[in-house]
Amino acid sequence: MTHALEWHEAVELVRPHILRIATPDCYGTGFVITHSEAGNFFGVATAAHVLARAHEWQQPIRLEHSGSPKALLLQATQRTIFVDERLDTATIVFEPDFLTLPTTHFPLIKEGSLIKVGVEIAWLGFPALSPKELCFFSGRVSAHIAGESGYLVDGVAINGVSGGPALWLRYDQVCYIGVVSQYIPNRATGEPLPGLAVVRTVSQFYGTIKTFRSFDDARKQQASTAAPPPPPLPRYEPKTAPRAGPA
Repeated sequence: MTHALEWHEAVELVRPHILRIATPDCYGTGFVITHSEAGNFFGVATAAHVLARAHEWQQPIRLEHSGSPKALLLQATQRTIFVDERLDTATIVFEPDFLTLPTTHFPLIKEGSLIKVGVEIAWLGFPALSPKELCFFSGRVSAHIAGESGYLVDGVAINGVSGGPALWLRYDQVCYIGVVSQYIPNRATGEPLPGLAVVRTVSQFYGTIKTFRSFDDARKQQASTAAPPPPPLPRYEPKTAPRAGPA
């Protein structure tokens, strides 16, 4: 029998899908959203600003995964990056090599849907205070960002957590609803008061996942047309008794 998930259970389910992303200038968090059927290409979602400089200057990007023996260093020719600067979201596509990445993925929230104000969500990432430890944060949706496809959340988004997945629990299922983008501090009094986290929606990633599916469909079609036709089935010839000749 299924039961409503607790946050601690969700963390353990999602943990294998999280990667730490490091560039020569900064680092952040990413999470696996899709892969090719053959497992030779993976797509990892993150915040655009985590990859921006390395992407522009063709610098190496380092991917670290807790379940893999060592980090993967991707040169510019070893990856493809899809960026939506307006929404501060990006997807990096690469061959996993020795990274042991999961081949099952959590769903994105239904396209066009938004979490209601007041609902609790959570996110995961590697904060600067503890850059090697995957940390859990939670808060409630405070408002929708009009025209910008995102949420303001009553919670803390710390440096290094950018690009981490924002999660919503749909009873017994974990659902990705967004990407941690930034933290807006409250400077109204000059004191370090609580601010708001900005979470961008997953709208860019619907197209990325469809592209992977189209790629797999194209490969299947190519394989089927390139394969030689099967040999014809042996023809069935009924045997007849020999006709009697003249005596």
